[in-house]
Amino acid sequence: MTQRVYLIGYMGSGKSTMGRWIAEAMNWNFIDLDHYIENKYHKTIPQIFEEDGETHFRKIESICLKEVSDIENIIIGAGGGTPCFFDNMELMNQTGLSIYLHLTPQVVFDRLMTSKNKRPLIEGKSGEELLQFISEKLEERELYYNKAQVIAEGATWTVEDFLKVIQGA
Repeated sequence: MTQRVYLIGYMGSGKSTMGRWIAEAMNWNFIDLDHYIENKYHKTIPQIFEEDGETHFRKIESICLKEVSDIENIIIGAGGGTPCFFDNMELMNQTGLSIYLHLTPQVVFDRLMTSKNKRPLIEGKSGEELLQFISEKLEERELYYNKAQVIAEGATWTVEDFLKVIQGA
């Protein structure tokens, strides 16, 4: 059985929520990569974006991904853009089981509209602009997301569905 699971997908796809539930069911730990970065650098993700730019953020994100890829018995919720930069997707596939939480743009939109989280890439967008942005970004990122070893229907998969796949890997 695999000792490391990476959950990937667009923001709002449920990586953190589902990751915590899966980790609890397996008696493993859960790491949200964004929270790991914030704790390590003592800044929020929006602060890093604002002060240092996305390019710098993506570099430290890749460094932190490498660090957590050495931990065993762990569920890792990657950031929405993590698989799309450097060799991050290859690293995840080599060091664990990658699962893409696939959702339609409309479902992502509905979730983000009710989310309380501050997300620097979507801040200030109207509803119509947000749906268009999500659709375009998902289309760009699908190339990377689809390299995951498992594609899960994020809107319908249960913890039990994930456990079957993980335990069978």
